[in-house]
Formats: sequence, structure tokens, C-alpha cells
Amino acid sequence: MNIIEVSKVLSNKTRVDILKWLKDPESNFPPHKDIDHFDDGVCVGYIQDKAGLSQSTISTFLTAMQNASLIIPTRHGKWTYYKRNEKVIESYIETLGKDL
Repeated sequence: MNIIEVSKVLSNKTRVDILKWLKDPESNFPPHKDIDHFDDGVCVGYIQDKAGLSQSTISTFLTAMQNASLIIPTRHGKWTYYKRNEKVIESYIETLGKDL
């Protein structure tokens, strides 16, 4: 986990909002049509709809978050679902507490 890269990703309100929404997907997103659970995360389309931003902007945000290991992608056919990487988030918080 690179504390600088994670901090850069977290410097954007929408990216922080996405992590907050993914913390409790059942409360923040409608049920999936093809899958009856959120075990693999949330479909990109639902994240885009909630954020109210373009597909390209959301894709850029999710790529940055994935590169910082904050989210984990899972493919189901042509759709990608994202969930939080709790281990990296916890490690980041612990590192901040120890180092700063």
C-alpha cells in the first residue's frame, strides 16, 4: 500500500463518496437485476447513476481507485462490479495513525 497514491485518490470528493457508498451497498444502490447479492460489489452503471457523472469520468475514477488497490473489480460477463478492499483501507488508516 502506497500512502501517497492512496492519499491522492482520496483527495477527490466523488472518489471518497464512492468508497462511502460501497461500504453499505444495500443502502446506497438498487438491487442488481442479474445477481441477487452485492458480494462482488456494485455494477459500474449504478455507481455512475448515483454520482451523476459521465461514464468516462467514473471509469477514470474507478481506475485510479483500483490502481491504488482501494477497490477490487470482479467481472460477470460484460459487466464489472466493484467492492472496497477493506484490508488496504484498514492498512492506510493504521499507517496514518502510526506515521503522522
